[in-house]
Amino acid sequence: MAYTGDEFENLRVEREESVARIVLDSTSDFNSLTPRMAHELVRATTDLAEDDSVRCLVLTGAGEVFCAGADLGGFDGDASDAPRLRRLASSLHDAILALHQAEKPLVVGINGVAAGAGFSLALCGDAALMSDDARLEYAYGRVGLTGDGGSTFWLPRMVGLRRAREIALLDEPIDPDYAVGLGLVTESVPAPEFDSRVDEMAKRLASGPTKAFGATKRLMIESFDRGLAGQMARETDEIAGATRTEDYERGHEAFFSEDEPEFVGR
Repeated sequence: MAYTGDEFENLRVEREESVARIVLDSTSDFNSLTPRMAHELVRATTDLAEDDSVRCLVLTGAGEVFCAGADLGGFDGDASDAPRLRRLASSLHDAILALHQAEKPLVVGINGVAAGAGFSLALCGDAALMSDDARLEYAYGRVGLTGDGGSTFWLPRMVGLRRAREIALLDEPIDPDYAVGLGLVTESVPAPEFDSRVDEMAKRLASGPTKAFGATKRLMIESFDRGLAGQMARETDEIAGATRTEDYERGHEAFFSEDEPEFVGR
């Protein structure tokens, strides 16, 4: 899917060869999530996830903020907000599901503050790089709300149940080094090197066996719903199915020639 420069108002889609970068660039302050931005994010993530010419996705923010959560300026602060919050959360969830189910690697580049919905989006990546001047903030409890965006699903699976409760209930800002130690992000990157490091990681993943990467992601995500025997049965199906890809042929040939394989994503 090719996008023109004026396709969206609240984000940009940039393509460089087989890497597609989604840059959150909200019309609201602090890169906050508006209903329009959520709808645009659904469209972009869904289309790019289905585009076989894209072999790696990048999600990052514009300027100095990744995403500061929902734009609360359009809410009244009472029960009348329930339908609006339901619609906003539903759109956000559709986008996050598209990212999780995309059968290609996803790199999240946390360039600045990631709070609320931004915190949830930061958890999506197969690799998550965090600028050393960024921070993570759960933030939902500050306005008397519960978490969304899959945060209550992925957080305890990443850090354990007790630590997840601590993060959500105490809501202390999480700096990059602590985020790495918790396993919330892959690495902390000095701010001047951040963009180049994100690009480096994306290009490396985009050059890999895309179909095998996608199947591996799916196996890991679905493992939470299976016992060991069922999981190994699915592993058997997937590893046998992978032999039908061109990348397997290339990898097998390179293995015996001692060359580096040149994968093509098919």
